[in-house]
Amino acid sequence: MSGPAGFRDALARLASAQKTAKGAPAYSRFVNRKLGRLLAAVAYVIGLTPNQVTAISAAFTFTGIALIALVDPAPWLGAAVCLALVAGYAFDAADGQLARLRGGGSKSGEYLDHMVDSAKISALHLAVLVSWYRFADLERAAYLLVPVGFTVVAAVMFFGMILKDLLARAHRAATGEPAPAAAAPSTLRSLLVIPTDYGLLCVAFLAFGFPAVFVPLYGLIFLGNLLFLLAASVKWYREVGALDAAPAARRQAVVR
Repeated sequence: MSGPAGFRDALARLASAQKTAKGAPAYSRFVNRKLGRLLAAVAYVIGLTPNQVTAISAAFTFTGIALIALVDPAPWLGAAVCLALVAGYAFDAADGQLARLRGGGSKSGEYLDHMVDSAKISALHLAVLVSWYRFADLERAAYLLVPVGFTVVAAVMFFGMILKDLLARAHRAATGEPAPAAAAPSTLRSLLVIPTDYGLLCVAFLAFGFPAVFVPLYGLIFLGNLLFLLAASVKWYREVGALDAAPAARRQAVVR
């Protein structure tokens, strides 16, 4: 399929191949998925595979990360980093949409996508640490602990979300329980969790060349992520605990 008609058809089919927006923060839900849908339609028309789109995403993202670590911050650099990270994030949304458009993704593709994601969320904050150490005139050296902490929080949050979903899927496969019905997405929740939005972090790098703005902004985003992780980890633990409780309840019912 080629030409404008092919693009329009792919875009229309993608509209009905979206994953649930439940829990997605505002930028990811309202901006990035739409950009990803456009890119997925283009990729489909020109014959790219999901793994190739993942590679394009990685190229943009790690170019932006390298610029953070290697170049003295300036206004032009903030714009370049923001553009690279935003493009990388949009292509990251496109690879999964392209896979669904082509009839479903592969386990190897999902593995590749998650490996790239796990690398970028740690490398991004380590690049900020390197930049601040090399170039920033920080009032206190303790500020360097912020990107260190952000690295830990981002990695733990990503692992926690992935592991919780994997455990739930394994539980359903073992017990035959159906997946819960997707709840209607909440716009209010999307706005409340926006501090955890990777897209917001990408856009925040527009201020990277202005340390008096970027340093406190980055710190506030880190604080929002930390508070969310503390609350979410308790909720996730209870949800996983409920998976343990279900088989025990069934065994007790059989004994009775």
